[in-house]
Amino acid sequence: MSIETQALLIFLLIGLVAGFLASLVVGGGGLIRCLLSGVIGAFVGGFLFNALGISLGIENALVVQIIHATVGAIVVVLIARAIA
Repeated sequence: MSIETQALLIFLLIGLVAGFLASLVVGGGGLIRCLLSGVIGAFVGGFLFNALGISLGIENALVVQIIHATVGAIVVVLIARAIA
């Protein structure tokens, strides 16, 4: 397995976990919805935390990425519900 493939699988796994955690907080549905909200939330969360200059002080990069993606997924789901 190449490094690019492994990185993509890790990114999708982080997105899936973040989407699942977001669905626990704001409610939600199936596997695809969790994956999509988590992947989009990873970008949104990363942008928000960088733009606001928020540092969590956690040294484990995987945990930080999951937290960023989860917060972003929650924001994405709430905005989507407000629009719909």
